[in-house]
Amino acid sequence: MDRGTELELRHLRCLVAIVDAGSFTDAAVELGVSQAAVSRTLLSLERILGVQLLHRTSRTVTPTTAGVQVLARARHLLSEAGELIRQATTGHTRLRMGHAWSAMGRHTTEFQRRWHDRYPDVALHLIRHNTRTGGLAEGLCDLAVVRVAVDGRRYDHALVGQEHRYVALAADDPWARRRFVRLAEIAGRRVVLDRGTGTTTEDLWSEDAGPDREFTQDIDDWLAAIATGRCVGVTAQSTVAQYRRDGIVYRPVRDAPLVPVHLIWRRHDPHPMTHAAVALLADLYREGD
Repeated sequence: MDRGTELELRHLRCLVAIVDAGSFTDAAVELGVSQAAVSRTLLSLERILGVQLLHRTSRTVTPTTAGVQVLARARHLLSEAGELIRQATTGHTRLRMGHAWSAMGRHTTEFQRRWHDRYPDVALHLIRHNTRTGGLAEGLCDLAVVRVAVDGRRYDHALVGQEHRYVALAADDPWARRRFVRLAEIAGRRVVLDRGTGTTTEDLWSEDAGPDREFTQDIDDWLAAIATGRCVGVTAQSTVAQYRRDGIVYRPVRDAPLVPVHLIWRRHDPHPMTHAAVALLADLYREGD
């Protein structure tokens, strides 16, 4: 490798242009440079890599065996570079909101509608990711709706609302005929909990009065366990709105503490539309009270 020269994207673009155009002359036209510049760039690339990349004749230009391999990799790298540029330049025209289970619950559709009306130049994307940060820690979103404890050391956050708790039951459960259930009654049942992202923990009950428990890692598994009738679940009101299923009914838990709903975002890299999202969602929760 020529240690005095570093590989640059212009080297790769030149190689691809020569092969696609079929000649140095046509590649020069496509790249907007002289034919001599194309020749120098290709020669520089071959020196950097230490291999011949093209067979040249007076009429044809074809890749060598090494050239075929380098060409394939060059196309991939150029595509990745293009995607990087696209994301960097369009990042502020898109807002990705993550969530683990149920987005904004009954406010989800109205949030989407108002966002589109108010900010038509910023596309809104909802992303479900089954982690405590709704995909924020994984880099999948710009901010996330969470209903679990927030790590204030890593993330900034805002309380946008609170939700009532409901008990989820099999449709043929005797409690399905009732208007509401009390928290102490649930302690006598078997309760399915999501330890990762669920809003219900053993802390809802005292240590000596807690229910039997089983655990799951996903909303669909949680609902499937409840539908069998062997257990019940306690959840936030948002789940009621987002997951209406045959065989499952929800009843209010009258005396349970409310579930706080937060928006969280990266402290040192907030999206420019973060506070607009906070204000809109807080308004919707306030209107719904």
